[in-house]
Amino acid sequence: FTSAVQRGQLVATQFHPEKSGPAGLRILENFLAGSRESVRLTDCPETTVLAKRLIACLDVRANDRGNLVVTKGDQYDVREGGAVRNLGDPVAMAGDYYEQGADEITFLNITGFRDFPLEDLPLLQVLEETSKNVFVPLTIGGGIRDFTDRDGRFHSALDVAARYFRAGADKVSIGSDAVLIVEEVLANGRAGGLSSIEQIARVYGNQAVVLSVDPRRVYVNDPDTVDHEVIETAVPGPDGERYCWYQCTIRGGREGRPVDAVTLARVCEQLGAGEILLNCIDRDGTGAGFDLELINAVRSAVTVPVIASSGAGCREHYLEVFTRTRAEAALAAGILHRREVTIGAVKEFLRDRVAIRTT
Repeated sequence: FTSAVQRGQLVATQFHPEKSGPAGLRILENFLAGSRESVRLTDCPETTVLAKRLIACLDVRANDRGNLVVTKGDQYDVREGGAVRNLGDPVAMAGDYYEQGADEITFLNITGFRDFPLEDLPLLQVLEETSKNVFVPLTIGGGIRDFTDRDGRFHSALDVAARYFRAGADKVSIGSDAVLIVEEVLANGRAGGLSSIEQIARVYGNQAVVLSVDPRRVYVNDPDTVDHEVIETAVPGPDGERYCWYQCTIRGGREGRPVDAVTLARVCEQLGAGEILLNCIDRDGTGAGFDLELINAVRSAVTVPVIASSGAGCREHYLEVFTRTRAEAALAAGILHRREVTIGAVKEFLRDRVAIRTT
């Protein structure tokens, strides 16, 4: 985990070994041990590229008994036989994925827990316990917005983010609120400077703000009939349509909004988002592979890193997304939870084909 700042000709960099996995921990151990042994580098290439990241994602919500569990939906439906799917304990599963070699861990709070007092937010304890044994960046998403708790106290999105950062999070992910923010920006013709994205980025830096996008395809026969970013698709619609745009949704995919994913990503980057988590409702839980057309459309419109999400069903899908798009990272969720593959197995498969991080 590295970061850098620049002002004029002055450049400062920062390295966080405690957030850089086993390699970072070895650096800390060697430093504390005071080793003076000389080290000779071997097989070091003259030029290097940024390694692709594999990120384990855990959707967390309360089950019908009120316990926090990891769950996973098919196209965002997390219930099976009327009950919430319970795939395990979030802290234990995060630790397992870290041991497998995950480059980052993302927790998505898919219910929001909107009425809890700030100090009692359920995922605070999850973050605190996870950060004791997981030494890679942690992202928390869901409920990062202004709210009034059940005691009548108002908390700003910045307050919520700050509390999560103190609990061990390194980034916060903003989803539904981002869509509403962009709608307001487009309506007013300018940013107001007070949105959750702008405030958190101003205080903690752009790298701490992740835009989470939940789009779905809307097919059209003629791209000129809609005021959205339209692509020509190789996957025709139900009536043979050759064009589509990606409609942003809120409320867990239940409500469509008049904003497309490309526009959302572009505006949120301008507001201060430093990374984009790009989901796809149409591919979620299908195992059919990532929506490469969506990823390419968004990645070509922004300069910040894009995390591909939704649809992975085998190791080959990760090779496909890293070689056929410019996505900097890819998410793994259901494929891991169902134990169909491990992160280590995916990395081993990619090792000689794609630049990845190894332990």
